[in-house]
Amino acid sequence: MHSIASFDDFASQLRAFMARTTPNAPPDQTHTEFNLLASALFSLQADSVPVYGKLCAKRKIVSVQDWREIPALPVSAFKEYEVTSLSLTERTRVFHSSGVTQQKPSRHFHNAQSLALYEDSLLPWFCRHLPPLTGDHSSLLFLTPSAALAPHSSLAHMFDTIGRQSPDSRFTGQLDSQGFWALDLGQTFAALNQAQSASQPVALLGTAFSFVHLLDHCQATQTRYRLAAGSRAMETGGYKGRSRVVSKLALRQMMTRWLGIPESRILAEYGMCELSSQAYDRVVPGPGAVFEFPPWARAQIISPETGREAGEGETGMIRVFDLANLRSVMAVQTEDLAVRRGDGFELIGREADAPPRGCSLMLQ
Repeated sequence: MHSIASFDDFASQLRAFMARTTPNAPPDQTHTEFNLLASALFSLQADSVPVYGKLCAKRKIVSVQDWREIPALPVSAFKEYEVTSLSLTERTRVFHSSGVTQQKPSRHFHNAQSLALYEDSLLPWFCRHLPPLTGDHSSLLFLTPSAALAPHSSLAHMFDTIGRQSPDSRFTGQLDSQGFWALDLGQTFAALNQAQSASQPVALLGTAFSFVHLLDHCQATQTRYRLAAGSRAMETGGYKGRSRVVSKLALRQMMTRWLGIPESRILAEYGMCELSSQAYDRVVPGPGAVFEFPPWARAQIISPETGREAGEGETGMIRVFDLANLRSVMAVQTEDLAVRRGDGFELIGREADAPPRGCSLMLQ
């Protein structure tokens, strides 16, 4: 790997790394190349993202030998500052975090290059965990507004990117008069009825709250589906501030009962507007599911008491190092709690004093 002197050069080398990295490669096999890329991106971002450069100067860090030494910017900085190396004229898209209207949202700025890298990052890891449906009559059903209706939502853009890979995809989310996300139950049930009548496999993707809204209506009307074999579901986001809380286990059981989708074909996603890569869970023996990022991202669980990486089975706050975060910062300190499980994590939820956030907060 030759010296990386620009964001263009870095993007090219990152794509090459993505292309030759097998999805199930353990982190120790990719450590050396990840470390070189991370060190190069740190130097580029420390020089060109003003607020990050000030943080690094305050900590007197001008270079790193190991990616774990890279300073992480608190996620709250995305609300207070423009965390970007892009000038005003270069910014072609901005994603906002979704929260209650009284809160100032986080902002993640993109240009065409960084947005393309975001899409190149999300697709292979998504397909690894939720392979494309096969057959001429399979379909994707998104329980959210489209990117056209929600242009500042990273989740809507993610779903739009996934939807472009399928000849039959539809969005049944909409915006109400106050701009909150709402689920069009009529359109959703029509799509489910059509899929069931045609024995057509369908993949449902949406926020956790949108699934609760759908499943509560199924229960209230005693509408039970037996979707075709191969059907699957993906849920993301939480409930805080908008809905009763349903555990992941209970939500999956509800999906199985009312939609006929086996728990083995239900997936959870962890993502943020401040990141460009996503983590997905896999069910393992033990107390809960373990989330893992793709090989071009790393997660650490940091003890809030010591500031050091938590040990196996210990609880801390999630810190993400995302090489696909091209024009902002790769190292982001979140406010989410998790238990360290090997190279992955078992998600607990929000830190107690953190403000509500997440795509489910856009739903009434």
